Amino acid sequence: MSLKRREFLGGTAALTTAALLPGAALAADTITLGSILDTSGNFDAYGKPMDQAMRLAVAEINATGGLLGREVAVKAYDTQSDMALYSQYANRLTRQDQVDVVHGGILSASREAIRQTMRRSETLYFYNVQYEGGVCDRNIFVTGVTPTQQVEVLVPYAMKKSGPKVHILAADYNYGQITARWIKKFVEDNGGEVVATDFFPLDVSDFGSTITKIQQTAPDLVVAPLVGGAHLSFFRQWAAAGMKDKIALASTTMGVGNEHKVLTAEEGNGIMVAYNYSQELDTPENKAFKAKWEEAYGDTSAIHELAVSTYQGILLWAEGVRTAGTTDRMPVIEALETGVSIVGPAGNIAIDPQTHHATLDVHIMEVQDQGMTVVETLNQVEPLDTQAVCNLQENPDDNKQYEIQI
Repeated sequence: MSLKRREFLGGTAALTTAALLPGAALAADTITLGSILDTSGNFDAYGKPMDQAMRLAVAEINATGGLLGREVAVKAYDTQSDMALYSQYANRLTRQDQVDVVHGGILSASREAIRQTMRRSETLYFYNVQYEGGVCDRNIFVTGVTPTQQVEVLVPYAMKKSGPKVHILAADYNYGQITARWIKKFVEDNGGEVVATDFFPLDVSDFGSTITKIQQTAPDLVVAPLVGGAHLSFFRQWAAAGMKDKIALASTTMGVGNEHKVLTAEEGNGIMVAYNYSQELDTPENKAFKAKWEEAYGDTSAIHELAVSTYQGILLWAEGVRTAGTTDRMPVIEALETGVSIVGPAGNIAIDPQTHHATLDVHIMEVQDQGMTVVETLNQVEPLDTQAVCNLQENPDDNKQYEIQI
């Protein structure tokens, strides 16, 4: 099943003329979508656009008749970048608000805080963020890229442009630690060598000694899965030290929250990344999406990878509801497992029935003048990492994040 191209493009007009459409007269009872995101605090650069994308997707759904003749209402909570609030709000959404679905979480720890609560309460959950892979749970759907969709694509491209010696800098938590292992695997698979790996707590912002160490290890390439505003300091300090034009730089995270727009061109130009989305994608769907965003918010500059992943995740859920003919959890899960897909701003995105992860397009890009220029596109890349450990068709009761052997 797929959301047709004309339906996606037609949403722009629908948002402005909803009152004129027959579907605008929606049934009195509503479907409730719950959202838990960091829309303030240290991670608001990720969370605010995700929240905007969620509301845009819901407005689009309602403007074209809602779901099953019913309006979709939003119940959203801001965790203020406080991990403890994720569990609190997850419980509130299921016990007090009794929502039909939850979309939310940014860091891996927030996902795990939400996931088990949703499973116990039998509430459907979507995690719309790139992550380290391995989650195997029939109650969750993941729409962001995983390491074999991103790292396996980025590393050989970056090494071909630079050389075989690689230094890894990673955030010191689940995502960074596991991603660093994937980077090492793909470096070695492509005939390279990791000369050093360093990990940094999320609040570290001084990278002076690290830059000195990199000068000593003398790699051809630095790959940096660093996370958050504090870690953005590395890219500035790297350029200030005169290193940007001496050693090539790639990242699995820089730009996912529009960090490349915060950096100057002198600081960011040439950094290599690989994601599902770039604002510079020249497709009718992306142009239509940006027009809707501009109409709703007046400025498209906030759109980033996680915002688009959230938007697409909500449209996938909606297509699952339409296919099932109900919002009840198990029929929607079973409908999504038929391989439901949509055409969104980043291209076709489909649910892999085996893992509940997304099959999607991946674009290798280089930062140029605060934009991300697409240099190569790989179509419909499957989540092979999670497929190696998770088969929900054979083991539907599985409930684990596997540590994939690398």
